[in-house]
Amino acid sequence: MDAQEATPFGRRRDAAPCRRIAPTISAEATFPMCYEIDAEPPIPAIAGAAVDSEDLVLTAKDGTKFAAFAARSGNPSGAGVVVLPDVRGLFHFYEELALRFAEEGVNACTIDYFGRSGGVSKRAAEFPFMDHVRQTKQETIAADTAAAVAYLRSPAGGACTSVFTVGFCFGGSNSWNQAAQGHDLAGAIGFYGRPGPGFADGQPGPEQRVKDMTCPILGLMGGADPMIPAADVKQFDEALAAAGVNHEIVTYAGAPHSFFDRAYEQFAADSADAWRRILAFIRANKK
Repeated sequence: MDAQEATPFGRRRDAAPCRRIAPTISAEATFPMCYEIDAEPPIPAIAGAAVDSEDLVLTAKDGTKFAAFAARSGNPSGAGVVVLPDVRGLFHFYEELALRFAEEGVNACTIDYFGRSGGVSKRAAEFPFMDHVRQTKQETIAADTAAAVAYLRSPAGGACTSVFTVGFCFGGSNSWNQAAQGHDLAGAIGFYGRPGPGFADGQPGPEQRVKDMTCPILGLMGGADPMIPAADVKQFDEALAAAGVNHEIVTYAGAPHSFFDRAYEQFAADSADAWRRILAFIRANKK
């Protein structure tokens, strides 16, 4: 199966200074970079929560090794979540997010996309992630997600009985796509993902895959996101409804792309609401 091994990579746990940042638009990719390298999730840590974590290397079915980060709860609920990052891949923001899930009783495994092109080591801020994003394919993202799902269902991952995905930006689309990839998910959650074809490989996106989706969908969108027009969100909502997929699409008026960020203090209430909705979605759909 998908083997895992601990690796000695260091992890930064110091909090970045709070500052407002705007999403960066890559001219090459015409796609927003979701989070700066020092971004932090807008969720306060739960003091005293029993959580353990480690860096992993997982192995996909094609033999590719890729980096991952696992956070396990001392009081598990039986639910697990695979975290699909934005275009930067695995970095501090998504390690911290995994810890926040584990504090809520949800074991988490964050994956990296670039094992086939960038190896498994930690990366500096100047890592040219867009060069590697453009080499990703939907089938390899699905294979890596499958390895993370298998890890969460294994004793090492906490023997989770219900597994979800959650993703952001590029990962938001990837998360919804996993609902149609045969992972037997309990649900798929996406923040500000594109509903249409994948920008990296041009393959069908979530809207084109709705007839193959086998689990509930939660979408959390920014109403002021210039890269994902409201008409596209509405069309995705309607496609899900027409396909009979249990879903909820929530749009936060005035919120930009990547609003779920501690630096965006003016959208703290929206972030808190989105976090509550995620936890409620997991509770409602846990098998």
